[in-house]
Amino acid sequence: MMVTTNADAPRLVLASASKVRADILSGAGVDFDICPSDVDENILKDTLSDGGALALALAAEKAHAVSAQYPDHIVLGADQILSCDGRLFDKPRNMDEASKNLMFLRGKTHQLINGLALVLNGETVWQNTATASLTMREFSEAFLDMYLHQAGTSILSSVGCYRLEAEGSQLFEKIDGDYFTVLGLPLMPLLGALRQHGVLML
Repeated sequence: MMVTTNADAPRLVLASASKVRADILSGAGVDFDICPSDVDENILKDTLSDGGALALALAAEKAHAVSAQYPDHIVLGADQILSCDGRLFDKPRNMDEASKNLMFLRGKTHQLINGLALVLNGETVWQNTATASLTMREFSEAFLDMYLHQAGTSILSSVGCYRLEAEGSQLFEKIDGDYFTVLGLPLMPLLGALRQHGVLML
């Protein structure tokens, strides 16, 4: 794999335990460390009702929390919010909740709102939001039962109860937006920011 990270630049730290985000960065040839943030997301979720503002605030909060442990490193915080009919969704706690959420989303268009933040020595040096709109088809309850059985508990790590790169693609009839935004890491603007701050080669 070609690694394009600039050896003389600040090292990148991903403040997330998301395997998908780590795989996207690795696939793009970015060298980085991982230090998941332990931020209590509920505090911000109780005070912010706008999906975009919440995604940005959570991303920044995660990055700031990890930045204190990694001086002179660029820390990447990321968060994804699902919004549908004025309701903001959390990751499902169990398969029963996943089933209920998918029944609510069935036949509707929802938004995946992503927030990204880069923090260096406690200072936010870059922020970005990106949104994708996804329309679920009117799938049958029999299909939903089959989907939940085949996808298994892996979907509990996704706010939308699906992985678009796997069986989750069968839930949809239309998607408007960037593929990486759907997966939770808008890659093109992030790579541009990493080049701007010297992490990646120009």
